[in-house]
Amino acid sequence: MGGYILAIDQGTTSSRAIIFDGQQQIAGASHKEFKQYFPKSGWVEHDPEEIWQTVLSTVEDALAKAGIKAGDLSGIGITNQRETVVVWDRETGNPIHNAIVWQDRRTASYCDRLKKQGLEKTFTKKTGLLLDPYFSGTKLNWLLTNIDRAQARAAKGELCFGTIDTFLIWRLTGGQSFVTDATNASRTLLYNIADNAWDDELLKILKVPRAMLPEVKDCAADFGVTDPALFGAAVPILGVAGDQQAATIGQACFKPGMLKSTYGTGCFALLNTGKDMVRSKNRLLTTIAYKLDGETTYALEGSIFVAGAAVQWLRDGLKVIKAAPDTGTLAESADPTQEVYLVPAFTGLGAPHWDPDARGAIFGMTRNTGPAEFARAALEAVCYQTRDLLEAMHKDWRNNGKETVLRVDGGMVASDWTMQRLSDLLDAPVDRPVILETTALGVAWLAGSRAGVWPKQEDFAKSWARDRRFEPAMDEKTRKAKFKGWRNAVKRTLS
Repeated sequence: MGGYILAIDQGTTSSRAIIFDGQQQIAGASHKEFKQYFPKSGWVEHDPEEIWQTVLSTVEDALAKAGIKAGDLSGIGITNQRETVVVWDRETGNPIHNAIVWQDRRTASYCDRLKKQGLEKTFTKKTGLLLDPYFSGTKLNWLLTNIDRAQARAAKGELCFGTIDTFLIWRLTGGQSFVTDATNASRTLLYNIADNAWDDELLKILKVPRAMLPEVKDCAADFGVTDPALFGAAVPILGVAGDQQAATIGQACFKPGMLKSTYGTGCFALLNTGKDMVRSKNRLLTTIAYKLDGETTYALEGSIFVAGAAVQWLRDGLKVIKAAPDTGTLAESADPTQEVYLVPAFTGLGAPHWDPDARGAIFGMTRNTGPAEFARAALEAVCYQTRDLLEAMHKDWRNNGKETVLRVDGGMVASDWTMQRLSDLLDAPVDRPVILETTALGVAWLAGSRAGVWPKQEDFAKSWARDRRFEPAMDEKTRKAKFKGWRNAVKRTLS
């Protein structure tokens, strides 16, 4: 069948469909943005139907660009924005409300109440997560509490809950498959990552009926077959992973100690800790990196809520750039004597601070501060936040020495200026791969290896190719001074 694999990459601001050939090269790709809804301050929603339509149209377009038909595909891999929540009617398949996005902060007060009840330790012990609005469980509780009759209907088994992967699989299979994978389940606050099972105690606390939960599978498994009416053929869905875990796989970070960071809407760094479920003492997350052949591999994760979203803010909010790629060029022209810091806490701060009430701020402005300084501050903020994460990881993971090589991916890494500044501020090498679409590549490998048309893990890891390595060139005095300024700015922003 040629080894063609379709990767559906359903992200926070857009949906992508990428066709990979048997040599793991991109044969065709399509991309479509969709609308972001902000009904109240700190609330973020998506229309699940619009997401579904963008997936359908990008898949059809990618197939056409690759010059193949659905029948030529050996399998499908799906990766997705992880903690975003959808609840739909089991009979009709229609959502009962907009999807509540991972960035949404509406459940901050509910999380605070649970913390005051002394429950955070229970959640952290079982899920590896903290009680924060970022995760799916409290968003699901909000829907069950605030949508008319939702709680009663869910208890009767009339409603289905899922992250975006589950919703898409349900739709793609015509309602025949109600499933998710271990990585997405591990981000819900409902899944015990040691037992690899939904946890009854956590379900009871968050008032979530077990009847509405999907079956949890390994990342490479049989997730169902597409309805032939959609694309003209029944194609098996064979790989699923949340976007950050998929990027870890796509970057071939299969050995303990290997580290990747993805720069999309947010920024997420994952450190493979192997079979060792490391309990963070520095407010990082313990999570499932992937589960294959019944064996679970764990990771430490640092989550930054705003990375590329700051560039979108420059473009759509301030309108100081016309296109995202302009940011690096503009930053390069910034006045070197001005130290301007942007703390992009637009929806609170993630790791290692976990402050949902913090809000964005800019420090160090003068009368001469302009678009160039804003652009540099936005890009440097991503670098500073990454350093915060890596320092916390080094404290938690003693097996990992200071000689970190960071593998990077995502839209922002195309900027040479940003990657050089990242290396400078981390004081560590940064490796950019040839294939930047590592999230899609990761689930394509899951599906391709499951189908038997792509190489096994060891050979796939050998095929990883570096485009460029960025080496630190900033002197230590400058680095320390800049980072001290960043820490001061963050301190002033915390609620």
